[in-house]
Amino acid sequence: MNSMFNRAAVAAAALSFASAPAFAQSIDQKINDAFAGSTGWFVSFIFSPFPGTSFPWIVAWLVIAATVFTLYFGLIQLKGFSHAISLVKGDYSDPNDAGEVSHFQALATALSGTVGLGNIAGVAVAISIGGPGATFWMILAGLMGMASKFTECTLGVKYRNEYPDGTVSGGPMYYLTKGFAERGLPGGKILAVMFSVFCILGALGGGNMFQANQAHAQITNVVGDYPGVITGVIFAVVVFAVIVGGLKSIARVTEKVVPFMAIVYVVTALVILAINFDKIGWAFGQIFEGAFTGLGVAGGMVGALIQGFKRAAFSNEAGVGSAAIAHSAVRTKEPITEGYVSLLEPFIDTVVICTMTALVIIITGQLMIDPATGNYLLNEAGSAIATVDGNGGVALTSAAFSSAFGGFKYILALAVILFAFSTMISWSYYGLKAWTFLFGESNGSQLFFKVLFCVFVVIGASASLGPVIDFSDAAIFAMAVVNVFGLYFLMPIVKRELQGYLDRLKSGEIKKFGTPAE
Repeated sequence: MNSMFNRAAVAAAALSFASAPAFAQSIDQKINDAFAGSTGWFVSFIFSPFPGTSFPWIVAWLVIAATVFTLYFGLIQLKGFSHAISLVKGDYSDPNDAGEVSHFQALATALSGTVGLGNIAGVAVAISIGGPGATFWMILAGLMGMASKFTECTLGVKYRNEYPDGTVSGGPMYYLTKGFAERGLPGGKILAVMFSVFCILGALGGGNMFQANQAHAQITNVVGDYPGVITGVIFAVVVFAVIVGGLKSIARVTEKVVPFMAIVYVVTALVILAINFDKIGWAFGQIFEGAFTGLGVAGGMVGALIQGFKRAAFSNEAGVGSAAIAHSAVRTKEPITEGYVSLLEPFIDTVVICTMTALVIIITGQLMIDPATGNYLLNEAGSAIATVDGNGGVALTSAAFSSAFGGFKYILALAVILFAFSTMISWSYYGLKAWTFLFGESNGSQLFFKVLFCVFVVIGASASLGPVIDFSDAAIFAMAVVNVFGLYFLMPIVKRELQGYLDRLKSGEIKKFGTPAE
């Protein structure tokens, strides 16, 4: 790989681009115009509102699903939380079970696909449009989304394909096909194909282009403006170097990168919150008040709710089905155990990290209301960010953190790069599994997708935020349409798996690994 993409070559390419900024900027504009023009219809369909309202039907689709699963499994997100932690610690793990990665590695890989720019830029976008109250709905969506993750990840392991070489393939495309057939239901194969198509689009959009786009935005915030195509090329080279090694290579990277980047980001947020401890109560007051009254262009409870649930779903992907692909590779003979482990994802991603981001933005006073227009403004720069055009997402979060630490933009730049990188390599795996489901597991088929994925890294870094985030949301929410529809028919299977596991756990048949037999 070094012979193909050595540092000297990358540096020479960057220098060449830098010497012709006008040419590169024109490439950026052409890519952006072509991209926006070709995807507008898709975005409009996914986010079309109910007649006579501004409430997108897709948001209601996810809210209802999360509520149904929460009630159907008896608040499993609360009852199963402690057992989930025990599983991640390896208390019940047998290294001889089929699978490729441990519970912790599977969780880290899935988290690397969710803990990312949605936690930094996505939260800022939600607050800048829906106000502080959007945070309340993000937290609620995260809590309920834990049940959606539990359902899909259990099915992902139960219906995965296990191959002679020890590798596995799983996810919604497999449980939709096998699960529907097992229950004698028609249409499973059609749903699986639809999901796979949307998953590929989601991988190229939210899991790729949005990440590259916001990483470039933060880098330029530190080093100054330069063409996005340069960032795209560099990221594409590094991403390809990792994903060419398959899931085990991805897992080895994510189990180190994810804890590091999360700790750096969370610790920094905690320090700022500690410094402004006296304002935390006030900030939560703003969140609760805004959740039911609201201000600004979105207006009222509906505006805050829509933005909160939209950004929470984009951040933690509960109900989307993507995480089930990563969790399917776990070493276990009990599918329900990975359902338990997956409960932790939305909690860590949305309830903890997204909430911290929102609190820092609110406490540091970066949001204010323009009395003339009702728009939310970025206090430090005084620039309107009521829409998501113009990289408002990262800019708002950066300004909030930097107001407490003058040099935080450098830390945030590192966090953004790590978040973007880890998310891209995880989503490359999701997209690859959808691709191989459609076109086969051959080496040539896999290599083609990996190259295609890296091409879209360059496109994402070159396009503006508006078209990128619209397309990203639409593609990921389209996955949820198919996945949630299938989950309604398959959730009785999960209920049966859960009851059987709990009975055996209670009777002592299932013991912690290494416990002597009686």
